[in-house]
Amino acid sequence: MKQFGCIIVDDDEMDRLVVLSYAKRFPLLNIVGVFDSAEKALSFIDKNSIDVAFLDIELEGASGLELRRKALEIPVCVFISSHSESAAETFELQTLDFIVKPFKFPRFEQMMKRLEEFMEVRTKASLFESSLGGDIVYVKTGHDQVKVKLHEILYLEALKNYTILVTENKRHCVLSNLGEILNEEKFNSFLRVHRSYAVQKQYIQKIGSQEIQLSNGNLIPVGRSYKNSINIGQ
Repeated sequence: MKQFGCIIVDDDEMDRLVVLSYAKRFPLLNIVGVFDSAEKALSFIDKNSIDVAFLDIELEGASGLELRRKALEIPVCVFISSHSESAAETFELQTLDFIVKPFKFPRFEQMMKRLEEFMEVRTKASLFESSLGGDIVYVKTGHDQVKVKLHEILYLEALKNYTILVTENKRHCVLSNLGEILNEEKFNSFLRVHRSYAVQKQYIQKIGSQEIQLSNGNLIPVGRSYKNSINIGQ
C-alpha cells in the first residue's frame, strides 16, 4: 500500500497527541513530523516532500492559515480547530476538510474516507485529452486511452482540481476542473446545477427544490445560487 507522508501542527500537546493517535490507526498515513509551531513546520517542509498536513489555526507565532498559504504545494490540508468561524476562510486555501475541536475518532475516520478517495482520484487522474468525432472524448488512464461517449455521461462531479465523468457503469477522472470542462464546446449539453455538479440535460427526470432526479434514479444536489437558472426546457 502506498503511504502518504503527513505532518501534524498544533501548539496544544494534548491535541497533538489525539491527532497523532488517530492518524496512527491508518496505514495510509506515514507520520513524518509533529510540530508545535508553524515556523518549525515550514523549516521541515522546505527540506521534505509532504502529502498531508493536519493544521491547527491558532498557533503561537504564525497561524495555521499563514502556514498553509506558504505551503500550498502540499496536496491535502485538513484544519483541526476550535475556531469554527474560520472554516469558510480555510476552504479558500484548498482545504479538504475542517474538523471542529473537540472531536471523536468517528469524525476523523469520516475525514480519512474523503482523503483516501481524493488520493485515489489524484493518483489515477490524468490530463483531459483532445476529443475526436462529435460524440467521443478520450481520457488517459495510466498509459492507456479510454474512449468515452459524451451522450453516455450522466453528470460531472468536481473534486478540487479534478472532475469525475460519471456514466451508468463507470467513473472516469480527469485532471481538469469543472469550469474548464464546461467551457469546452462539446459539453454545452450539460447544465451546471451546483458548485460541484453539472448534469446532462437529457437525463433530467425531475427538478425539486433541493435536488434533481436523473432518469436512472440518481439524485444530484441543487445549489442555491443555481436554482433560478434551472428548468426542464433548457
